[in-house]
Amino acid sequence: MTLQSPQAFARIGTRGSPLALTQARLVRSLLAQTHGVSEDDITIEVLSTGGDRSQASNASLSDIGGKGLFTKEIDEAMLAGRIDIGVHSSKDVATRLPDGLALVAFLEREDVRDAFLSVKVQSLDHLAERAKFGTSSIRRAAQVLRQRPDLQIVPFRGNVGTRLQKLIEGVADATLLAMAGLNRLGEGHRATGQMDPEIFLPAPAQGAIGLAVRSDDARMADLVAALDHAPTHRAIAAERAMLAVLDGSCRTPVGALTRLDNGTLTLKGQILSLDGQTAFDSTASGTDPLALGRGVGEDLLAQAGTDFLAQWAAT
Repeated sequence: MTLQSPQAFARIGTRGSPLALTQARLVRSLLAQTHGVSEDDITIEVLSTGGDRSQASNASLSDIGGKGLFTKEIDEAMLAGRIDIGVHSSKDVATRLPDGLALVAFLEREDVRDAFLSVKVQSLDHLAERAKFGTSSIRRAAQVLRQRPDLQIVPFRGNVGTRLQKLIEGVADATLLAMAGLNRLGEGHRATGQMDPEIFLPAPAQGAIGLAVRSDDARMADLVAALDHAPTHRAIAAERAMLAVLDGSCRTPVGALTRLDNGTLTLKGQILSLDGQTAFDSTASGTDPLALGRGVGEDLLAQAGTDFLAQWAAT
């Protein structure tokens, strides 16, 4: 489904969820303002992805293919020349893009924290013993179980509205969602509270909108690069470099938190067992994002050992 005229200054590809469309429209608005064109000259093509089609099954992403489920069809449309720009929630983008594509820009990062949502209690600590906690994120499940090993983890997918309705229906007693997504949808007030990001480390690249183009499309790369927020780009580069060392996927619980102070990046990384009872942390600072990310990733590997990650990849 195309939302505007086919005669386009640029063609944006996106998923069809309310959040994805909000993000695509933001990118269209920024492109139009930056380059002095009408928004009507920038098309938005909505593509159904495997991740979207699997929502009804409520299956965990780790069980059905991982991060690429939300980007594959957009990547294919870009490589085929149907669209020029892929707009992604950066945490959903695999560490290795298909040949011929490149992430060239990131919009300014939103709130990186996870939001706690419940219609029954005010915080994780207030949940009753053996309460049902809804999430299909193995990172969130591991972090929750690290704090509350008594809780029952139940599968929990869908857009914000769907998940809120599931809470009302008692499918789960509480859940976590990205605060960034709630804010972009104007739904930040839905959060019962926010999790401390130093304890509940966000997913690598959480809160940042990433823009991908074809590697050989210099014109589009230049147009998109004008939207890049350099501090965000540096932070995401560090986190993705860490993830690449860990060969991170939706089968490995990984968290990352980057701070920027006077040009120096500080990256904290964490890997956990699926039950949350084993965790390894590493923190380092530097000015080279790629070197910093690789260093933190290598330190985590050294602490945990390759067998630690291998056992979760095999589950």
